[in-house]
Formats: sequence, structure tokens, C-alpha cells
Amino acid sequence: MDFELFTNILFATLRTGTPLILIALGEMVCEKSGVLNLGQEGMVLMGAALGFIAAVVTGHAGLGIIAAILAGMMMSVLFAFLAVTLVSNQVATGLALTIFGTGLSGFLGAGYVGMAIDGIAPFPIPLLSDIPFIGKVLFSHDPLVYLSWVMFALIFWCFRSTRLGLTIRAVGENPEAANAIGIPVMKVRYGAILFGGAMAGLAGAYLSLVYTPMWSEGMSAGRGWIALALVVFATWRPGRVLLGAYLFGSISILQLHAQALGIAVPSQIMSMLPYLATIVVLVLISRDQNKIKLNSPASIGKPFQPTS
Repeated sequence: MDFELFTNILFATLRTGTPLILIALGEMVCEKSGVLNLGQEGMVLMGAALGFIAAVVTGHAGLGIIAAILAGMMMSVLFAFLAVTLVSNQVATGLALTIFGTGLSGFLGAGYVGMAIDGIAPFPIPLLSDIPFIGKVLFSHDPLVYLSWVMFALIFWCFRSTRLGLTIRAVGENPEAANAIGIPVMKVRYGAILFGGAMAGLAGAYLSLVYTPMWSEGMSAGRGWIALALVVFATWRPGRVLLGAYLFGSISILQLHAQALGIAVPSQIMSMLPYLATIVVLVLISRDQNKIKLNSPASIGKPFQPTS
């Protein structure tokens, strides 16, 4: 393989994996608190739509990012109110949120379909971006790629070394016991859900303001669902989330390069590869139920109502 082509593939893999990292890290924090939110796809689309609209209206991509984060958080507040406060079924509520977000984003963005903007430009890091090979692959990206690495480092440190991380894990393992020792379970879960919504909205902003700076209905292309599978694949560990996101990103990029090289495989088959890989991974993981039970938060998906 040509060295320049190999460099470009690695560079594109990091870009393609970025929205998956953001969504999956947010969902992992949410699930660590014992809440299963299947509404990621809807929150990503709302973030992408409102982030793009805000960027067009204000002419400032930074305000678009803020709007996208707020959109994701507003959607997550709706989910939290229904699933945590009203103790509705988390699976059904998450699915409803995805359907709602998909429809609402399409409605709000109808007048902006096909409209292109300049988007957020790459920001090569001085000196580091000039390093052969590594500079192009690691230090020539846009700010949101760097931000995804910062968020990964912060979440990794949080769950490894801080009281906050221990508190979130305690709530996810046994909310009754956590409540008995004075931990505000409801507040912790609300905070984790809001964080997950903010990360999903940020991923949406990346899609519509960086990756393909335009809006089209359903542009998330199932990334919210892939990220949900990625959390299980990573067994709720930040490091594995990062590696898994780039694995799925590489599959997406390789199928595009395979088509460009004229490999005699129908384009529909090549486009299926990332989703086929998701199914294969889930099948392989589901064969080891003991490992899943060992690593997953014990109270995930289970409602909690404080006694006092």
C-alpha cells in the first residue's frame, strides 16, 4: 500500500471515529449510573440540526456547537424526567426519544437541506504537525477531534481516581445502598444523563459542522446505535471505547477506499460493513454472558424510587 494512502486512511479513521467516541463516552457515563438511554440517535440528530441552523443564522460555528450541546441536553432532560422522575420504562422511553428526535430534527431542518457552510477548519498544531507521518495522523485535525481526546482523558481519570467517579459507579451498582449512605442518587443520575446528552449533541455538531458541513435528514446514519453497541463491546471501559470507535471508523473508511480502488464488490455490500461488524461483535459478546454480567453496572435499566 502506498505510504501516503496509508497515512490518509489513518487520518480519516480518527475523524470518522470521533463522533462515535463522543456518543459512546457519554452513554458509558450514563450507563455507569445505572440508566440505559437508547435515545442517542435522536439526540445526535437534534444536535446536528440545531447546531447547523445556529451556525447558519449567526454565521459563527462556535455558537453552533453551543446550540448543539444545549439541544442534546434538552432532549436528555426530557428522557431523565420520564425515566428517572416518573420511573417510566427506560428502554421504551429511549426508543421514543429516538423517534421523536429523528422526526423533530427533520422538521426543523427541512429548510436547510443541502445548504453548505464553511464549517470548522482543521487546526494543525504548530511544530507537531510538521513531524513526518505522526504529524499528519495525530496533529492536523480540527479542534473537536482534540476535544474528544481531552474528554476521554478526563473520563478515564474520573472513574479511575476521583470521588465523583466512585459515586457514579456506586449509584450504578446499588442505588438503594448509595441512597442509604447519603448519596443523592436522583441528582447523580440526572447529571450523568445530562452529560450523555451534551456529548451526543456535540457529536451531532461534529457531523454537521466538521465532518460533512451541511445538514441532511438522518445524517447520523445509525451512529447512535453503533455507539450503544460499542459501550457493551468495550465492557464499560473508556480505553476500549476509544479503541473500538477507531476500529469501527477504520471499517467505514476502508470500505470507501475499496470502492475508490474499484474492488469488484457491490457498493451496497461495502456500505453494510460497519453495521455488519456491529452485529458480529454483539453476537460474539453475547456468547459470554458471565463477562457481561461481571463488567456491566448491576442496576442498569432498573428503576429507582427513593423511600424518603
